[in-house]
Amino acid sequence: MVRIKEGFKGERAIVVPKMITDALERDPMGSALQITDIGFYPAARHHFRERREPISQWVLIYCVDGRGWYTLGATRHEVEAGQCFILPAQLPHAYGADADAPWTIYWVHFKGSLAQHYAEGMAVPQTIPTSADSRIGHRQELFEEIFYTIKQGYGKENMHYAISLFHHFLGTLRYLRLYRSAGAQSNPQGDDAASRAIHYMKENLGCHLTLEQVAQYAGYAPTYFARLFREQVGHPPVGVFQCAEDASGMPDARHHRHENHPNFGQTRHRRPLLLLAPLH
Repeated sequence: MVRIKEGFKGERAIVVPKMITDALERDPMGSALQITDIGFYPAARHHFRERREPISQWVLIYCVDGRGWYTLGATRHEVEAGQCFILPAQLPHAYGADADAPWTIYWVHFKGSLAQHYAEGMAVPQTIPTSADSRIGHRQELFEEIFYTIKQGYGKENMHYAISLFHHFLGTLRYLRLYRSAGAQSNPQGDDAASRAIHYMKENLGCHLTLEQVAQYAGYAPTYFARLFREQVGHPPVGVFQCAEDASGMPDARHHRHENHPNFGQTRHRRPLLLLAPLH
């Protein structure tokens, strides 16, 4: 059986040098929370990692597409798209991608006095479903900003800013209900079919969506939904989805009318939020 730790097409990863992590352990912010490794693995076929000797870091894995699994102690957990989990420090574990539908994951190794607080209850898979107030895209933007900040250098300000962002990132998972509620108040979503569909597409960038899935979320049969969407937006759903995956981002339904969009197959996977950041 083929088993691969890293080296996936399109992956990104950063391992913070030990000299930096040692210094952060003596730093007030770093001793409370610090990132030691961070990355993203897209469609990580044959991904497998086993640690019989425990490590000092907690391991966060957020699956955004495909499937995978992990074992902790004698228990095996299955993981699907839209789920995350945190493996506790100092415990042997193993994890890997599903053979038929390999996962796409964001991952972070972290430690500090607050790590256990953020990881509470997350040793079992936590589901992060798409809903009107889910804010999944915002969480992924946070990840990208953390990754970019560390990539720019290991200076004190860079690491402190990345740590500050990571507090927020972990908080969006630890306090999921409050995170969604706060976002719903500050950025309410439209309630028409097109607005619901565009929100769903934005929340699932990088995933393999079908027209049937989008239509089901919007609450309509696929054929009727496609006609209704085109009437409201001026373009078919696949054209708007393509715009969503373009690096320029996706505006709301009102801004799509009279715009020209490329064909569906031409810009698939351009959007950097889900498909350009590596994880473990």
